[in-house]
Amino acid sequence: MAVTIQIPTALRSFTERKSEVEVEGQTVGETINALAEQYPDLRQHLYQGKDLRSFINIFVGDTNIKKLEGLDTKLPDGATVMLVPAIAGGI
Repeated sequence: MAVTIQIPTALRSFTERKSEVEVEGQTVGETINALAEQYPDLRQHLYQGKDLRSFINIFVGDTNIKKLEGLDTKLPDGATVMLVPAIAGGI
């Protein structure tokens, strides 16, 4: 099933400057892996080994997948997934 992944500005240089990418998958994990397969240079920014990097937040609709079933969260056809890297900083 087709899912749209919204790409944050900081990661668009790895997706040919695309703000959205359509991939196939039934779960969040499958879609993020499909994205990384389509854009291999992006993988190192999303994963550390086999695990998703801790500073990458993923939302389905308005809900962080950490409040759902994580990468096993099932997606309906036509769903939109949003990648949101955490931003650190301070004074």
